[in-house]
Amino acid sequence: MTTKQPDNTALRTALWRALHVLTDEKPYVIDDKIGYDLIKPETEWQERPDMKYTKRLRASIVARARFVEDVAKTEIANGIKQYVLLGAGLDSFAQRNTEISSQVDIYEIDQPDTLAWKEEKLIENGYKISNNLHFVPVDFETSSWWTELLNKGFDTNKKAVVSCTGVTLYLTKEAITDTLKKMTSLASGSTIAIAFYLPLEQLDEEDKSMQEIAIKGAAASGTPFVSFFSVEEITKLADEIGLKEIQTVSTKDMTEKYFKDRTDNLVPASGEFFLVAKT
Repeated sequence: MTTKQPDNTALRTALWRALHVLTDEKPYVIDDKIGYDLIKPETEWQERPDMKYTKRLRASIVARARFVEDVAKTEIANGIKQYVLLGAGLDSFAQRNTEISSQVDIYEIDQPDTLAWKEEKLIENGYKISNNLHFVPVDFETSSWWTELLNKGFDTNKKAVVSCTGVTLYLTKEAITDTLKKMTSLASGSTIAIAFYLPLEQLDEEDKSMQEIAIKGAAASGTPFVSFFSVEEITKLADEIGLKEIQTVSTKDMTEKYFKDRTDNLVPASGEFFLVAKT
């Protein structure tokens, strides 16, 4: 009997990725139904308001998933042997890319209940947990993800690629600054790709009402959104901390890269951007 339950955000994100495959036209931005297979949602799940009326948000979720995977695959092809997913949720990179993932140590960092549930469900569904897939459970309020990562065998002397999506909204700016400072402890030449979120007033008009609803819903569920940043703020912070080759990737960049010739009007919502940098 399963007693642990994953974070609601992790469940919703995995179902959005599956909904893309089930309802949007090909070519898929990312083909990922593994989370759906683990969750086995109720029959009418596609009719839930958070699924039915959030097409632009779904597009954002699949865009960011594809983007961080492209970054990781590029770095792995260039010889990097460690991939860290900070806030992994029900990410299934290791299961969908078995040939690539067999070449690297993958460290999935998230809340203990989420990772315990995920590991149990993967095994139940016939997935082998390889020796190079490391689950790193962290209570972000009481312990250090960096310390727990090191305890799992992460080697600071070897270059790594680190992705972080869907996390910074829930952290204080002090915690985010501390996280970025930890990144500078990675071996020189490591790559990071971290998602941040624009303030409400900087969103496209058509996305403001959806974001307002999301802000209220997050607060009501006990996981309020805490931190928003302008692109200029993050660029300045990354530079002050000592990160190198700093780039930002916007919603417009994502649209051009992954949605350019689509005919189903699938376009990501504004509001999310990536910091990509080297150590």
